[in-house]
Amino acid sequence: MTTLLEVSGVSVTFDGFRAINNLSIQIAEPELRAVIGPNGAGKTTFMDIVTGKTSPDEGRVIWGEKNISLLGMSESAIARAGIGRKFQKPTVFEEQTVRENLAMALKNKRGPFDVLLYRRSTEGAARIAELAEEIGLADDLPRRAGNLSHGQKQWLEIGMLLAQDPRLLLVDEPAAGMTPAEREHTTDILKRAAQTRAVVVIEHDMEFVRRLGCKVTVLHEGSVLAEGSLDHVTQNREVIDVYLGR
Repeated sequence: MTTLLEVSGVSVTFDGFRAINNLSIQIAEPELRAVIGPNGAGKTTFMDIVTGKTSPDEGRVIWGEKNISLLGMSESAIARAGIGRKFQKPTVFEEQTVRENLAMALKNKRGPFDVLLYRRSTEGAARIAELAEEIGLADDLPRRAGNLSHGQKQWLEIGMLLAQDPRLLLVDEPAAGMTPAEREHTTDILKRAAQTRAVVVIEHDMEFVRRLGCKVTVLHEGSVLAEGSLDHVTQNREVIDVYLGR
């Protein structure tokens, strides 16, 4: 496994509040990583920095084999470099079918006419079928996205990100608002995706993190408090004090 993303010595302050404090994290490829921590620990700001939404005051964010600095790159350039992000609230095209949503997301073509043509191409159709299978929506391709359940919309959005073939997928609280069965299916999707790429999941639901069965990074006050398996970090005295509150 090689290091895909290296965040080192990163700090960022908003109006005198230090949201990220000398943060250093390395993500390998392929890897599944969960990032946990109390509210205000810097989890979302960490994703904002990696995706170019927020610029840190200091530190480095290095990407890929060529050691490219992501700092100063636009959000769209970072997305093109292979970093996909899924926010908490799913954003799918409600009026379009599941198939059309996936077709629009496919990496190969970008213009509106390309999308229409690509959807009819054999290669496009095969890739859409494959993605739908991967996210568990193979039987729902003709359905309007607006008619899907909350969990299914989340899966569709993950599928739309996978359609762009990112090397790093950042996923913010995917389990929120899901039924237990949907949560279980979501862990399966993320585990499968992480076999071929890096997937970083921010999550509050400990049962969900346990099912992911991956390395966990605990953030507190903008820096790494502990790292390791879930059992390892949840036995850490400091983690218990600041996060688990027992």
